[in-house]
Amino acid sequence: MPNSQAGSSSLAGPKAEIYSAPRQDKPWGYEQIYAAVEGKYAGKIIHVTAGSSISLQYHEEKEETICLLSGSAEMQFGSIGGDLTTLTFGPGDTVHIPARVVHRVTAITDIVFAETSTAPEGWRNDVVRLEDNYGRTGTSAP
Repeated sequence: MPNSQAGSSSLAGPKAEIYSAPRQDKPWGYEQIYAAVEGKYAGKIIHVTAGSSISLQYHEEKEETICLLSGSAEMQFGSIGGDLTTLTFGPGDTVHIPARVVHRVTAITDIVFAETSTAPEGWRNDVVRLEDNYGRTGTSAP
C-alpha cells in the first residue's frame, strides 16, 4: 500500500504525489494513463489484444514516441494522403511520430507498449481518425 506521507518533509516546497493510474477500456484492449500534465507531457501504458488495431490516425499538434514493451506488432506510418510504411516491431523497438504523421499499431500477439507524448491544450481530443474497426472514424471518442 502506498505511503500517503511520501514526499512530506520539514522543508516547504513541492511534494510527490502517489496515485493509481486510471484504466480506460478501449474496443481493442485498454490503456492506463500514468502521467498527464496539461501543457507538458502525457504517458500511457497501452495493452492491445492480438489481432486488434488502434485507429489509423494522426494528431494536429501532439507528438508521440512509442516503445513496444512486449509482444509482436505491425506499425504503419506515413504522410497524410501518402503511402504507408509497414514494419514489424518487437520488444524494445521504438518510433517517434511527429504531429501530422499518420500511424496505426496492429497487435500480432497480445502487446503492451509505452506511449509518451506532448500534451498541448486539448491533447485528449487531438486525434483525426481516418479508419477505425470499431465505428469511431471521424471522431475523437475514446
